[in-house]
Amino acid sequence: MSKKSLAEIAKEMAGIDIAILSTHAENGEIANRPMSNNGDVAYDGTSYYFTYENTRSISDIQRNANVALGFSSQAGLFAEGIYIAVEGTAELIRDKTAFHRHWTNDLDKWFDNGVDTPGIVLIKVVADRATYWKGREEGEVEL
Repeated sequence: MSKKSLAEIAKEMAGIDIAILSTHAENGEIANRPMSNNGDVAYDGTSYYFTYENTRSISDIQRNANVALGFSSQAGLFAEGIYIAVEGTAELIRDKTAFHRHWTNDLDKWFDNGVDTPGIVLIKVVADRATYWKGREEGEVEL
């Protein structure tokens, strides 16, 4: 198994906006949902996602903060895509100062009052482990 640095993988991930966030549901099953990192695609091992307080993802994280993220880039006819699996720990942030640091105008279509939208929460996921697959190459990321 080969090893790539986080910087090498971050270059490969540039432009990937959608991740699949996996949490542990109340019944022990795995729950998955697509999440946008809202164009904040410079990856340093930490990801941020906005959602509402009353979602299943929030109740799942409150019960068990161990989560997974799945990323994939578009593979074209002659280009190889990359697939990245991240295991990490989620933290729920309710601080408007942090909201402002990660806010983009694209979020306005989902949250009517911007960072003042009632019930908004920022999910922060810090990677503990990451693996990747690109063509025939696979390996771990040095975090």
